Amino acid sequence: MTERGIDVRTIAITGIMIAIVCVLTMWGRILYIPPTQGYIHLGDAAANFAALAFGPWVGMVAAGVGMAIADAVGFPLYILPTLIIHGLQGLVVGYLGWRKSWPIMVVAAVIGQLIVAGGYFVVQTILMGVGAALFELPWNGLQGLFGIIGGVPLFILVRRAYPPITRMGSWRER
Repeated sequence: MTERGIDVRTIAITGIMIAIVCVLTMWGRILYIPPTQGYIHLGDAAANFAALAFGPWVGMVAAGVGMAIADAVGFPLYILPTLIIHGLQGLVVGYLGWRKSWPIMVVAAVIGQLIVAGGYFVVQTILMGVGAALFELPWNGLQGLFGIIGGVPLFILVRRAYPPITRMGSWRER
């Protein structure tokens, strides 16, 4: 961070992570759920990776904006809820898990996924009713599981292969 605010490297990292989250959300679709028009994707793995690798602010922007852009293509009704829910996910995972041990990272990712499942449960209850929201809940949990088992180990492996990644990151003091 510079005296003036965010440095160029953090802006670049954030932009790259937004793109990766968006691509893994759009083209990393694993399963489509017809009754609610939802889908399980790999975007949560990228969101968790971004938050754990680069901290809460990068995680918030990458997860929220990346997945909201993906929703703009096929699910415009969800753009704002996705921006808020996944932004909160990235913020919480980064705040709780950034630069911590792997068990704490897993706990942070679990809490982040609970935020996602709970957030979408509320949104889908409002939009489609409690029955559809209850139907979607286990699928959101499965997506969260992919996000946890994808994002946390990926960060650990990248950190092992490229230790300087731990010096990059969020908009707070390094």
